[in-house]
Amino acid sequence: MSNPFSRVKKDLQVGSSTFQYFSLGALNDPRIKHLPYSIRILLEAALRNCDGLQVLESDVENIAAWEKTFGQVEIPFKPARVILQDFTGVPAVVDLAGMRDAMKRLGGDPSKINPLVPVDLVIDHSVQADVSRTSDAVERNQELEFVRNKERFTFLKWGSTAFENLLIVPPGSGIVHQVNLEYLARGVFQHEGVLYPDSLVGTDSHTTMINGMGVCGWGVGGIEAEAVMLGQPMSMVLPEVVGFKLTGVLPSGATSTDLVLTVTQALRAAGVVGKFVEFYGSGVAELSLADRATISNMAPEYGATMGFFPVDTATLEYLKQTGRADANIAYIEAYLKAQDLFVDYAKSSDDIKYSSTMSLDLSTVVPCLSGPKRPQDRVALSDMKVDFVKSLENKVGFKGYGLKPEHVGRKGSFEFQGKKYEIGHGAVLIAAITSCTNTSNPSVMLGAALLARNAVNAGLEVKPYIKTSLSPGSGVVRRYLEESKLQGALDALGFNLTGYGCMTCIGNSGEIAEEVAEVVIREDLVAAGVLSGNRNFEGRIHPHLRANYLASPPLVVAYALAGTVIIDFETEPIGTNKEGKAVFLRDIWPSRAEVQSAITSFVLPSMFREVYSNITTGNTRWNDLHVPSGQLYPWEDASTYIHNPPFFATMELEPAPIKPVEQAYCLLNLGDSITTDHISPAGSISRKSPAGRYLEARGVDPRDFNTYGARRGNDEIMVRGTFANTRLKNKMLDSKESIQTRYVPTGEVVDIYDAAARYISSGLPTVVLAGAEYGSGSSRDWAAKGPYLQGIKAVIAVSFERIHRSNLVGMGIIPLQFREGETSDTHGLTGNERFTVHLSHDIKTGQDVRVTTDNGKEFTTKLRFDTPIEIEYYKHGGILPYVLRRLVKESKQ
Repeated sequence: MSNPFSRVKKDLQVGSSTFQYFSLGALNDPRIKHLPYSIRILLEAALRNCDGLQVLESDVENIAAWEKTFGQVEIPFKPARVILQDFTGVPAVVDLAGMRDAMKRLGGDPSKINPLVPVDLVIDHSVQADVSRTSDAVERNQELEFVRNKERFTFLKWGSTAFENLLIVPPGSGIVHQVNLEYLARGVFQHEGVLYPDSLVGTDSHTTMINGMGVCGWGVGGIEAEAVMLGQPMSMVLPEVVGFKLTGVLPSGATSTDLVLTVTQALRAAGVVGKFVEFYGSGVAELSLADRATISNMAPEYGATMGFFPVDTATLEYLKQTGRADANIAYIEAYLKAQDLFVDYAKSSDDIKYSSTMSLDLSTVVPCLSGPKRPQDRVALSDMKVDFVKSLENKVGFKGYGLKPEHVGRKGSFEFQGKKYEIGHGAVLIAAITSCTNTSNPSVMLGAALLARNAVNAGLEVKPYIKTSLSPGSGVVRRYLEESKLQGALDALGFNLTGYGCMTCIGNSGEIAEEVAEVVIREDLVAAGVLSGNRNFEGRIHPHLRANYLASPPLVVAYALAGTVIIDFETEPIGTNKEGKAVFLRDIWPSRAEVQSAITSFVLPSMFREVYSNITTGNTRWNDLHVPSGQLYPWEDASTYIHNPPFFATMELEPAPIKPVEQAYCLLNLGDSITTDHISPAGSISRKSPAGRYLEARGVDPRDFNTYGARRGNDEIMVRGTFANTRLKNKMLDSKESIQTRYVPTGEVVDIYDAAARYISSGLPTVVLAGAEYGSGSSRDWAAKGPYLQGIKAVIAVSFERIHRSNLVGMGIIPLQFREGETSDTHGLTGNERFTVHLSHDIKTGQDVRVTTDNGKEFTTKLRFDTPIEIEYYKHGGILPYVLRRLVKESKQ
C-alpha cells in the first residue's frame, strides 16, 4: 500500500539543492500548532511511515488529537536510527549472529538478518581505571582493556564487516552519548533527497542526552532495540508531556550540574515516569547547548522518558562549534523552520498545550550534590556536612547507615608511600571527573581545570591515597585542556587522564589502595566517593565505598583537596598552603567570566573535526585485530566471552501453545527500589560466586575473570551472575544482604543461581515478588534475559520502571502489578508459598489477573502488557522469536 499522505510531500529549496519533506503544515490541521514539539516529531514519523500495515492513518489521527488521546492510545514509532554501547551492544550483535544461524536452520536466508536502519555502536564501557595518577595511565589502561576484551573486540570487529548498516566506533574514542552529541547526531536526516527529523532509540538509558540538541530519543532495552534494528516499529503509549518552564539566570557559583540535580529532585518528586518533559521559557535561552544536554542526560534519574529541548539558534551554533558541515546546517535550519520545529525561547509559547506544567527560576539554584545512595537525593553544599553526619546514625535507608553513637567517631590509621595517615567516616577515597553527563560540558570541565590551577598556585595538594581520575567522553576534552595549558594543573592534583570511557560512573573504578581498603574493612568505615556521574546507587561505584555523591567536576576537585565530605566549605578551610595559611574554597573558585573566556579561546571547531576525522581508524590496537570472515560467525565452544545464545536453539517456525503458570515457587521476595544493578550481572566477578566457580572450572585464572559487563556475550556467565549483587536484600532470608535464597522444597539456603537451576531441572516454574520501582536504573537487557534463563515466569511488583517492564515483556516474562496500596507484605506473603497465575488465553492489555497460593491466599493484580503488540510478543515467547518468525516467512516468499 502506498502512503496515503503522499499529498503532503513538498519541495524545499536550500541554496542550489532541492529536497522533499512530509509537511505538517500541509495537513491544514489547526490542532498541530498546539502540540508540544516532541509530539510533532512523533506525528511527522507516523505521517512519513504510514503504510496501512505498520503505521495506520488512525495512528496519525491519534497523534494529531494528542490533547484528547495522550495516555489512552497506543502508537507506533519508527526511529531513524539506533545507538548502542558495547556492554549492551555485544549481546545485540550476538543475538543477530544467533538469529542468522536460526534463519539458516529454519530454511531462510541468513543475509536477511541485517540492521535495516543505521546502527552506531560505541565501545566505551570496557576500560577500567586500573591505573591512575600517572602520566601513562591512559596508555596502560587501554592496554589492559585490549588484553581483557580481545575476544569481544574481535567479535565486534567481525560484526562491523559482516552486517550492513552497522558502524563500530573503536575503544578509546569516547563515551557513546558524548560521541553522539558531538559527531553522530544528524539533527535532520537526509535520505534519498527526503528530509526528516533525526530520532533514535539506544540501549543505554542516558540516550536522552541527545534531547538537549532537539533530537527525539530515549533508552530502550537491548531486546526492543534489536527489533527496531530489524525494521519493527516501537509500540508505545502516546505520552503525557510535562512543560517545564525555566526563567531567570543561574547565579555566579552555580553550575549546570547544580541545575540538573535541582531539576532531578523536583521532577522525581512530581512523578514523571513514562512522560515526556519539554523545556521552554526565557531561561532556556540563557543555557548553552551543553547545559541543556546535561539536563537531558539525567532524564532516567528524574524518571522521564525524555527531557526535550526544541532546536533554536543555540543548537545551530553548537553544530557549527562541533565542526558539522555548513551545507548540512543549512538544510537542518531550513527544514526545521519549514516544519515549525524551530523555536525562539525569548518569545511566549502560549499556543503550546501541555498535559501539566512546572517551573523553576534559575536564580534560585545553589551549589549542591546528590547522595549518598540515590541521584534524586539532593543536598545543598552548605548543608552537606550536617546531612552526612546525621546519615551516619539515621536508621538504615537511603539517607542512613544505622551506626551506633559510639561508632561515629571511629578512625583508622595506615601507612602509605612511607607516610602515616588517619581516616574516619566520610573520608573521600575516590574522586572522579567522569561521565558524559558532565565531561561533554566545557564550562564545568574548564571550571574544574581552572580551580585545579588556582589550588596548585595556592600550594594545595591531594593526599596520595585518594584515587583521583579524569575520564572524559571524547578526545576533544583532552585537546582543549592541553591547548589551555590547564591539564598540567589537573595532573599535579592526581587528575591525570585515565581513559576515554564511562569508567568510574559505571563502577569500572579499579581498586583503591590495599592499605586503605584494609582500614575501611577493619574499622567498618562509611567511606565516600565523589564523582561527576549520574548514578550513585550503593555498591555501584566501588564495593568499599558506601557513600557516593554526584557533584560537578569543580566540586569533585574540591572534595579531593578536602579529603572528606565532613566539611563546611563556607566556614572551614579546604586546606593550608606551604606557609601554613588557611585556604578557603572561595579563594580558588574561578569566576564565570574566567570560564567563559577559556571556552571562547580554547574550544574550537577544528578540534572536533580533527578528533572525529579518523574516528573508526584511530586506534592502532583495533586496526591490528585479525577477524574471521563470512556471514555466519564461527562460534568457539571454549570461549568464555562469546557464546551462541540459547534463545533460538530450539525455536520452531510456529509458536508453541502458552503454558499456564501453575504452582510456581518464589525464587526471591524483594523490597522497594530494586535496581537493574541488583538484578543484572555487573561489576567484578567474585571467585566465590557461581560465575566465578564456572570460570575457574574452565581453567580461567581469577586474575582474568574481568567484569560481568565484559562477558555479556556469554549467557552461561550472565545467567550465573543474575541477582548476584551482594547488596541484594531478600525477605526470604530476613532481608539479609546476600546472593542466596531459600530453596523452598527443602528449606536449604543456597546461591540464587543454584536454586533456580534446581527448579528448572525439576520442571518447576518460579516467580519473583517485589516492591515499588522494580527495575529502576540503567537499561540492561540481561536484567530480563537473566531471569528468563533462570526460569522466572512472572514478576509481581508494586510498580515497574518503564524500560525494565518492556524488557521483561520482550523476554516473555509476565509483569503483574499489585493494586494501589497493596504489597506482598499487606497480603502476608513470605515467599514460601506456591503461586498460580490465572491468565487465560484471551489476554487483554491491562486486564485484572487473579493470583492464588497453595495456602489459600488470593489477590488480584493488573497485567502490565500495555499494548496489543506486547501480547503478541508474549505468545511468541518474546520479541525476538516474533521478529525472527516473520523474517523467515518473508525470506521464503
